[in-house]
Amino acid sequence: MSIIVFGSINIDLVARTSRLPVPGETLLGEEFFKVSGGKGANQAVALAKLGISTQMVGRVGADDFGVELINNLQASGVQIDNIFVDKTVSSGVAIIAVNHAGENQIIVIPGANGCVNEEDVERLSHLLPEATALLLQLEIPITAVIAAAKAAKKAKIRVILDPAPAQSDFPDELYPFVDIITPNQVEAAQLVGFPVDGEEQAAKAAEVLLQRGVKCAIVKLGAKGVFCATAEEKFFVPAFRVQAVDTVAAGDAFNGGLTAALFTGLSLHQAVVWGAAAGALATTKSGAQTSLPDRLTFDAFLRENASFIPLA
Repeated sequence: MSIIVFGSINIDLVARTSRLPVPGETLLGEEFFKVSGGKGANQAVALAKLGISTQMVGRVGADDFGVELINNLQASGVQIDNIFVDKTVSSGVAIIAVNHAGENQIIVIPGANGCVNEEDVERLSHLLPEATALLLQLEIPITAVIAAAKAAKKAKIRVILDPAPAQSDFPDELYPFVDIITPNQVEAAQLVGFPVDGEEQAAKAAEVLLQRGVKCAIVKLGAKGVFCATAEEKFFVPAFRVQAVDTVAAGDAFNGGLTAALFTGLSLHQAVVWGAAAGALATTKSGAQTSLPDRLTFDAFLRENASFIPLA
């Protein structure tokens, strides 16, 4: 059995600066580097690095970036047979600015990701009988996301959705097909229409999302922690204490850790702790996929912090 990730595959072009620019301002940067990214690919790599059998379904362009992206996924242990090389468009690109505090600004050019369609959903559907979960994000067309969620639900496969990037016009029809939704505080605010900046507001947002049809709502509050709610239980997990240098892919790492725990049969509470741990570790290194922890690093981190957050 395996996990399927259906979503975006990007090259990230990253500039490090002392601070983020304001509109109309030009800053001198300190460092530039290129890494593989895309929320879908990041989540696939996060799972593979934690030792989970993972299939990636998506598109790249017929360019040098596409070759590099596929090779990097394969090197990370992700199964790549269902990545389509689209000769009509470039690969997806994300342009990222990161400051000394680890905060970032991101511009995404979808490229091949914007061409994901029913043909890709069809390829995905053939994999569902051998899967235990489907991970989705919003860097591919929403019509494809909805179709994939419906296909997974028909196959009785758990659907885990990271509603990122944030969308204020999120389609209500998607909620009932989602088992677990994992917005950060910005995305949660966009979904529910009010600010989400602490545990109390996260609880209110989670309740709204449950009322809309999701089975489990997990609201990520960054350094403040994570709030989780289902119809049966509600709990808060504080954030692990780390020195953050770059928050890029922290949310993708969270989903990887969460799904890996569920894949191995752990409880929802344990899975949220795993997600928080993976997300925290990802902030301690620069880049997207380069920041995602391997299993040895992850297990050591959990052991070192067992007294801080008990694995209840």
